[in-house]
Amino acid sequence: MKQRIASVDLLRGITIAAMILVNTPGDWGSVYTPLLHAEWHGLTPTDLIFPFFLFIVGISIYYAYKNKIATRLTYRKIAVRSLKLIGLGLFLNLFTPIPPFIETLETVRIPGVLQRIGVVFFITSWLYLNFKWKVLARIVAFILIGYWLFLGFVPLPDGTLPAFERAPNNWSNYIDLKLFGKHMWQADYDPEGFMGTFPAIATCILGVLIAKILDSRGGFKTVKLLGIGGVLIILGYLWHFVFPINKALWNSSFVLVTAGIGTVILGVIYFIVDVKQWHFGAVFKYAGMNAITVYFLSSLISKIFYVIPVGNAYNIHSWLYQHGFVYHDMPAKLSSLVYALAVVLGYLGLGYYLYKKKIFIKV
Repeated sequence: MKQRIASVDLLRGITIAAMILVNTPGDWGSVYTPLLHAEWHGLTPTDLIFPFFLFIVGISIYYAYKNKIATRLTYRKIAVRSLKLIGLGLFLNLFTPIPPFIETLETVRIPGVLQRIGVVFFITSWLYLNFKWKVLARIVAFILIGYWLFLGFVPLPDGTLPAFERAPNNWSNYIDLKLFGKHMWQADYDPEGFMGTFPAIATCILGVLIAKILDSRGGFKTVKLLGIGGVLIILGYLWHFVFPINKALWNSSFVLVTAGIGTVILGVIYFIVDVKQWHFGAVFKYAGMNAITVYFLSSLISKIFYVIPVGNAYNIHSWLYQHGFVYHDMPAKLSSLVYALAVVLGYLGLGYYLYKKKIFIKV
């Protein structure tokens, strides 16, 4: 992104730090509720993290391509970046650090976080290069309304009326099972499945539209961001009464509420950092400048730590946790959180190092 907005880099860095925090507890059996996803319907702080990142991807798309002409070269670069993201995601799913160095192909997971980012980035970039903002807004409305009508009112092939509950009478899970079979996160659903990718595109487009406000010449940007964010939150919670907020389904109410909260938080950070020029949280900004690199390394190293044994009773992760963070007088959940915070600090340090060395790895 040639034109960098400090508040966007900061929000991206905070989001990556939060991703690492919730993905690397010391003990998955001892985690505070806000650091876990909602079991099905509902919204926790953890459920905000991935939509925030896609929302920021949309903002980045706006600034990266606002002066670009839709040439074959531009599309090729977009396609290559998308394929790289998908490839990195598949590599994370396939790789194991011990022989035979590849997961069992019969059950390896196909969807994933980076895969969804790659697909959403490609489609949103193409839409942005070909349509004006009013058309993009209509596309968002079409996706969200169409997703609600399809999941809620179109009968399944056996004639069963659909529901928003978990499998078997849920369209999103039904299609994922048909497409991916055993190659899913869980036996009956995948939170990064096929159907949820469409409303995830709407999340990204909303980021593009919010970036247009950030880039506008008029004043009162903070007020506009807070106002639009508030409206999105209200609309999302009203929709929640008939289409319950659900991160696993990435449903329409979830899109509006998370984009609304993201817009409000961005508005506050924008006012503090870009308007008032009060500098804080630079360490998050540094991580945000290499967001995909930091996230990929954290996922890869975490997988390695969980697999490589240390003695007969531990792997690298459990050995570090048990010998460095578990104390008799400290609650288990607090020990687990402190471990996760230590991991986050390590990756924030990596982001700072890359920034100081002027290393910015573009995927």
